[in-house]
Amino acid sequence: MVKAPFELTRSGLANDVHDRLLERNRVFEAFFAREARPLALACREMSDRFLRGGRLLAFGRGPYATDAQHVSVEFVHPIIVGKRALPALDLSPLFRPWMDAILQPDDIVMGFGPPEGDPEVTNALAAAHDRGAMTFELPGDRGSYALQPPDRNPFVHQELMEILYHTLWETVHVFFEHRQLGQDVGDSGFLYPFLGEERQPTGDIIEQVAASIRAKAQEDAALRAQVAQQESEQIVNAARAIHQRLTQGGKLIIFGNGGSATDANDWAIDCVLPPTGYRPVPAISLSMEPANLTAIANDVGIELIFLRQMIAHARKQDVAIGISTSGGSRNIIMAIEEARKRGLLTVALLGYDGGEILRRGVADFPLVVRSDYIPRIQEVQASTYHVIRETLEVLTRV
Repeated sequence: MVKAPFELTRSGLANDVHDRLLERNRVFEAFFAREARPLALACREMSDRFLRGGRLLAFGRGPYATDAQHVSVEFVHPIIVGKRALPALDLSPLFRPWMDAILQPDDIVMGFGPPEGDPEVTNALAAAHDRGAMTFELPGDRGSYALQPPDRNPFVHQELMEILYHTLWETVHVFFEHRQLGQDVGDSGFLYPFLGEERQPTGDIIEQVAASIRAKAQEDAALRAQVAQQESEQIVNAARAIHQRLTQGGKLIIFGNGGSATDANDWAIDCVLPPTGYRPVPAISLSMEPANLTAIANDVGIELIFLRQMIAHARKQDVAIGISTSGGSRNIIMAIEEARKRGLLTVALLGYDGGEILRRGVADFPLVVRSDYIPRIQEVQASTYHVIRETLEVLTRV
């Protein structure tokens, strides 16, 4: 599973990280070049179903439950101002009984699993299809849309799925924008996605949408190549520092908001429930604690949701890892500052220009994806933390 280290010097590992990132580009670009048109057609059907009152129901197990979390927050709480809030739910904790209880024929059901598939997820999707739902088998071969994994590496597979569901979210909104709803609700239209009855045909834009999907994959690849060129050595330095803390009995404490919360959850699960051939790494996610998060936010304030937990869990040999696409989330900054005061190693995955976290120097190892578009930032951040996880495994075997 883990690529054998050919050279364990810093420069050798940096070259290895660089190559791993670029190899992902080869896989992803080839996939979206082939799948752009089927995805465009799938998005048109999704938009039809949403307009009829359908919902997106997502689920998975283990690390793939975090993909269902991410899908839900992307559709319900869109990161682009003015986009419709669409109904989506993460059913992962009890997906089959939950789905059986609430499924409607116009719903869209999305099941996530490892490259080899998950029989329980596949069976649930088949049941949903039999009841009239549109289904996404990720992976599979029988859904309304079925993903055939182009790579068996579970980390690469999961990164591909993240690009795919970001693409679905972006492209569904393209079809909404090309359908002129029967009632004009002005600037507040995004709050009322189901108003109106008359819609314009969208068949003539399928090829344009497919071309846009291919362009998004190319943008993603360019950004990942930029990170490979500019950040590979810093990624290795961070991995080495993390590994040193782990050998001292430390753990990873990971946290983020929104989509970054799902990435924090995924990274923690990748550590404690790793792919076959990997050794477990002690890790927790502060974003995976809904009772704590809501209690602290309600009683004290949203800015303290991670700091309060950090006070409870931090030990000086630990590693605090904050994920922020903006680099300026106040609750991330406060938790990292608290971790530094307590002697923890601090790492930050950042977007834009690194924001306040970079400017104030509160992270020992800032890793910056220099983009101002959140879906692309998150996609490359996923590659970054997966490559760190791979590098930790290489270092563990020395």
